[in-house]
Amino acid sequence: MSTTSKKADYNFISLFFILLIFGMMVLSSASVAVGINSFDDPYFFVKRQFFLGFLPGFFLFIILSKINYNFWRKLSAPIFLLGLFLLFLVFVPGIGSTNNTSSSSWINLFGYSFQPAEAMKMSLIIYMAAFFAKMGDKIKDFKEGFLVALGVGMLPIAMVILQPDIGTTAILFSILFAMLFFAGAKFSHMSGLVLAAVIGFIFLVIIAPYRAHRLTTFLHPELDPQGQGYQINQAFLAVGSGGLFGLGFGHSRQKFQYLPEVHGDSIFAIMSEEMGFVMVVGFLSLLFLLLKRGFSIAVNTKDEFGRLLVTGVMSWLFVQSFLNIGAIVGLLPLTGVPLPFVSHGGSALMIGMASMGIVVSVSKHADMKA
Repeated sequence: MSTTSKKADYNFISLFFILLIFGMMVLSSASVAVGINSFDDPYFFVKRQFFLGFLPGFFLFIILSKINYNFWRKLSAPIFLLGLFLLFLVFVPGIGSTNNTSSSSWINLFGYSFQPAEAMKMSLIIYMAAFFAKMGDKIKDFKEGFLVALGVGMLPIAMVILQPDIGTTAILFSILFAMLFFAGAKFSHMSGLVLAAVIGFIFLVIIAPYRAHRLTTFLHPELDPQGQGYQINQAFLAVGSGGLFGLGFGHSRQKFQYLPEVHGDSIFAIMSEEMGFVMVVGFLSLLFLLLKRGFSIAVNTKDEFGRLLVTGVMSWLFVQSFLNIGAIVGLLPLTGVPLPFVSHGGSALMIGMASMGIVVSVSKHADMKA
């Protein structure tokens, strides 16, 4: 027996907007010092996040939550091609930009900076969901199913590797891996893919010595306290200083030009320092409940396209959160991956909110299991 959901999943929406509000609050405190130092405005980054990220993101969230998600199945190929074209633009002189980073992963048009890889995450999810839904059980065939799907999915990943942006590469690959798994690919094929990924990672380290140095620094940050180990050591200091209840909101010491990227990939360290272990556990619990609710929507969706859409979005949120938090607490090397819905980044927030709108659309329009 099945029923058709006529109402959106308001529990999912509530959890998501609590996360958004909490993220804006954390950013407003973490970015104060760098805002004053760089722009003479303590709220520069939170205002930028609100106007360039939250407002357009909220508009997209509302629109995409109301549009039946099946609409995107018809447009999946054009959306994917557009994503590839935007990735190509980062290599075009005069358009592509490093934006003060180590990789050419931005495009600047009409005074607005945008990171195409963020849009590619959603484009990849939409296209591969439609691709797998159409393929069906053929995904179990190695040559005509698995290899074909893998080849298509690796196109944007290869373009991001060339930028190079290893953090985003890891996220895109993880999204593809998760969608292959939930689409029903054989365990033996997935195991081979893991082995190939490990070999590929080793190759990337070998051809770029700075990555080997970064890996060594991750294992022994004390060996390079003023170089690449500096951010890790300062992050450890911030997290450890927070103790059980934190130093108090707004009272971080590390955000005053000691810890790099306090408004970006280091923001979890500032959260820990100011709010302490108890609030961090609360944040992680909120993130866990949101993921649990999202995957529950996927499990209960009868339509394969809708199920894979939600699976892709929630896998993206899980992997990116894990990569960011894992790096700050020393479980993983630093890759510059921002914390979703908390770190500063207008294009990332806008695309992330749009993807959540699609999840809500699935919860509202899909035929759900009883």
